[in-house]
Amino acid sequence: MLDFSRVRSREITLARLVEGLSKEDLRALTNEMIDCQLELIAGCDDAAVVFNPSDPQAKDPYAANPAEADMAWTLGHVIVHITASSEEAAFIAAEMARGVLREGRSRYETPWQTVTTIVQCRERLEESRRLRLASLAMWPDEPHLDVTTVYRWLRDPLNAVGRFVMGLYHDDDHLAQIAEIARQAQQAEAG
Repeated sequence: MLDFSRVRSREITLARLVEGLSKEDLRALTNEMIDCQLELIAGCDDAAVVFNPSDPQAKDPYAANPAEADMAWTLGHVIVHITASSEEAAFIAAEMARGVLREGRSRYETPWQTVTTIVQCRERLEESRRLRLASLAMWPDEPHLDVTTVYRWLRDPLNAVGRFVMGLYHDDDHLAQIAEIARQAQQAEAG
């Protein structure tokens, strides 16, 4: 998997990190990320999916419901959130690879309240894998890597490869959270 630590510490830019990556690399990185997430939840059961963890750092300024802004996320909530974000990155990247740069979002997030079983979490991850890999199949043989976009929080413009990897970067941001929720849920069940 990509090591995003140097991007987080601002030693290098995301654009620099992804230089030279191919569609095949993006496929492999997607599979590695989904496999990692599935491994993190391998020991979880249905109770772990809806377990309310302790998370004093919980803060979601984008919460649709203001009452949920400081709420700790369940495992189901994190899974639907990361998959929606990575799918959005993948679909926007496919447009950029085709030479299209448009404004706006391309996002759908499964309502987290409906994800209550570990089977649903696994199915959501596998569906996300399928969607992300399918988006790469939409790239032309010679993608328009000269089409770039700038995000305020990034220092360099990103092309389609960088935009795709933004989803993996976001996934990576939540790996420790997934592991901690699983740990707390398993501890509570054992305790």
